[in-house]
Amino acid sequence: MHVGGLHLFEMPHGYTGDFYEDVKAHVAKRMHLAPVFTRKLAPMPFELANPVWIDDADIDLDYHLRRIVLSRPGSMAQLETYVGRLHSTLMDRSRPLWEFYVIDGLKDGRVGFYSKVHHAAVDGQAGVALANAILDLTAVPREVKPGTKKTGKYQLGVAELVGAALSNQIMQYAKLAKLLPGVARTVTQAAGRAIAARRQGKGEGGEKAGTKPASKKGGRNWQIGPRTPLNVAITNQRSFATVSIPFPEIRALGKAFEASVNDVVLALCSGALRRYLEDAGGVPTKPLIAAVPVSLRQEGDTSLNNQATMTLVNLNSHLSDPMQRVSAIRRAAQAMKAQMGSVKGVIPTDFPSLGAPWLLSGLASLYGRSRLADRIPPVANVVISNVPGPQFPLFLAGGQMMTYYPVSIVIHGIALNITVQSYNGSLDFGLIACRRAVPDVRDIATHLREAHEELKRLAQGLMQPALAEKPVAKKTAPAKAGAKKAPVKKAPVKKVAAKAVVKKIAAKKAVRKKAAVPKKAAAGKKAARQSTAKQVAAKPAPARPRRAAARPAA
Repeated sequence: MHVGGLHLFEMPHGYTGDFYEDVKAHVAKRMHLAPVFTRKLAPMPFELANPVWIDDADIDLDYHLRRIVLSRPGSMAQLETYVGRLHSTLMDRSRPLWEFYVIDGLKDGRVGFYSKVHHAAVDGQAGVALANAILDLTAVPREVKPGTKKTGKYQLGVAELVGAALSNQIMQYAKLAKLLPGVARTVTQAAGRAIAARRQGKGEGGEKAGTKPASKKGGRNWQIGPRTPLNVAITNQRSFATVSIPFPEIRALGKAFEASVNDVVLALCSGALRRYLEDAGGVPTKPLIAAVPVSLRQEGDTSLNNQATMTLVNLNSHLSDPMQRVSAIRRAAQAMKAQMGSVKGVIPTDFPSLGAPWLLSGLASLYGRSRLADRIPPVANVVISNVPGPQFPLFLAGGQMMTYYPVSIVIHGIALNITVQSYNGSLDFGLIACRRAVPDVRDIATHLREAHEELKRLAQGLMQPALAEKPVAKKTAPAKAGAKKAPVKKAPVKKVAAKAVVKKIAAKKAVRKKAAVPKKAAAGKKAARQSTAKQVAAKPAPARPRRAAARPAA
């Protein structure tokens, strides 16, 4: 139940240092910024209740931070295989539950960095907060104030453990009691909506909801998923693969299909799994069901713990038409969001655990050894998680982080987990699977790229008619084929003689110099001129000689 991430780092130009030693010194200065680095579990006697977190004052940094060198040629496939092996081993419960690996030997000169943290300590959003504690926004690490040295006990006594367990149980029961009124209201409202929907369905077609096959109603959810090669009991071995897709292309697809980024991610996974199952024996007639983690974390909460639940989304993988599949997934996702919006606030993030560890660990062992997952119909076929991340570059000990591939969890009955992390203009897919159930997980990664290209072609087909129907600014008559365009006629420019321009300027200057003339006299002269002009206009003009009429006007 540990999660992690694979990152590729590029060193700055001219770098000649040792990245492993630089990272070790860097982490040593930042361990006080995140409690996950310095706290460990203290188990309860006889597993009567959940363990408690205690501070560990003796951290062996050489154990938690290790170096690995790949053999030649140092390909990406080798790195993915090695990360799968590292993710297969359990973590030492007697130490703080985190491990870092610096991986050298890649042929392209980059350095791999694999992180591994137990899910009990962090969920997706808390993992981002943990990354912010050790990562920087520039190649030059920021200055961090040194932390105070902790003096925690190596272990707690029995009396202290029992006291901590009892106080924790009381707090958990109090939280549940506060939630009960809200849970009752939510259940009553949900029941009322279900009854109303059922009555409406009977009134329209006289059929109960869910009895029609999903092939006729693409957006209708199934209660359980079909039996597939992905839904078996798992071993402790893992296989891992990665895919990167430009984030702007995902947003463009969402705009073209009027869908969200998460809808596009689900559509890509649905298309990839459909291709994979075609090669593995055939696509089930029932649609695949995805278990989608939903964060219950309140805005601004950066506590390092696990606050998440699961919901189910119909992937509509039985639909062969990609356009219909995207539309049906969009409707299913909207229905899921509406449902979660009404119940999210009343879902508890912690439960009383008196006797639970002993009982649940025994049941989990029995479930795995009996291989019931091979026979029980799966509630979900695959886990798909989308974690938003920073859209700017991050740095570790001077190296720039280029990728953010998540490495998540598989469980009995669901042997494949596809987790997506957005980072710095890219959408990075991490595919983790049980190696025995899905040995060819890289084929699913290839199918993801193919599904992306398919949606891109469809989006281009949708955009071309829209561009063709774009209104023209000014309507003009269509030109005939082969006809030449008429030359544009320009307005004639009047030529004015240079002498005339000079005379006009001189006349204006002469008028300005008559400032000594009183305004009243000027007004009187103006009135006299106007009356004289009227008298002259009233008299008939004398006849002029013919030669004078032909004389050009001045």
